[in-house]
Amino acid sequence: MDSPNFFKKKSYINCRGKLIDVSQPKVMGIINVTPDSFYASSRVANLSDGKQRILEMVQQGADMIDVGAYSSRPGAEHIDEKQEQQRLEPFLDKLRSEFPDLVISLDTFRSSIAKWAVEKYQVDMINDISAGGLDAAMFETIAGLKVPYILMHMVGTPQNMQSQTRYDNLISAIISYFAQKMEQLNLLGVADVILDPGFGFSKNLDQNFELLARLDELRIFEQPLLVGLSRKSMIYKHLQSTPDEALNGTTVLNTLALGKGASILRVHDVKQARECVQLYQKTQSFQ
Repeated sequence: MDSPNFFKKKSYINCRGKLIDVSQPKVMGIINVTPDSFYASSRVANLSDGKQRILEMVQQGADMIDVGAYSSRPGAEHIDEKQEQQRLEPFLDKLRSEFPDLVISLDTFRSSIAKWAVEKYQVDMINDISAGGLDAAMFETIAGLKVPYILMHMVGTPQNMQSQTRYDNLISAIISYFAQKMEQLNLLGVADVILDPGFGFSKNLDQNFELLARLDELRIFEQPLLVGLSRKSMIYKHLQSTPDEALNGTTVLNTLALGKGASILRVHDVKQARECVQLYQKTQSFQ
């Protein structure tokens, strides 16, 4: 018997003409070209460290790398466009020259940075934490660039989002948010959209766990789902530990997310995430 339509997902995303099969879970490694990411080990201090980190992630099985130069942790310092570009430029230049075939995602909410990075460094996709909310030109820019777009749920800004956690119904609010954004993108002809429900963004501890428990309800959009649970506060605050001690909790929650339909795991620890995917897929092969 066929599954209902809302359990079907788009199977491929187009990255520079290369079709990525997201019906099989993918692992996205995190690189932060910033001095104040919440998890210190994800920060890259220089080009040499960055190259080594990328090489390790690729060898450990990363399918793609997400690079960001603007910290979105709660209360992070705001930097301007010039500072963001200055942080990114030498790293993207080195990254693309050393790893020409690597699928690169750029974590930015600025349309000008997205356009510059795609045109100059062939960045493959844009990961926008604000879903166009912090730059009105982002959607049209993505439509023109014809790259996959990661659409995340967040209310407010990184500086005030943790005061924006009041919802009558959390999942209904997220579905309504995505429906409105998807309609705008569809009208512009954006073909490849990945939905990120935004764990840790504009959500308190219990809301994050409710979101994970009900993640499969977002399958209604039939779009790939990206989850970013890696070492986040929902893990270490609940367990009364620290980000450095949150790897085991990350693996547990990533496994639950795969069972709820996650297509991409955005992680700091690629080896462990790859093993998580492999074990999950082995189990699924018997169903």
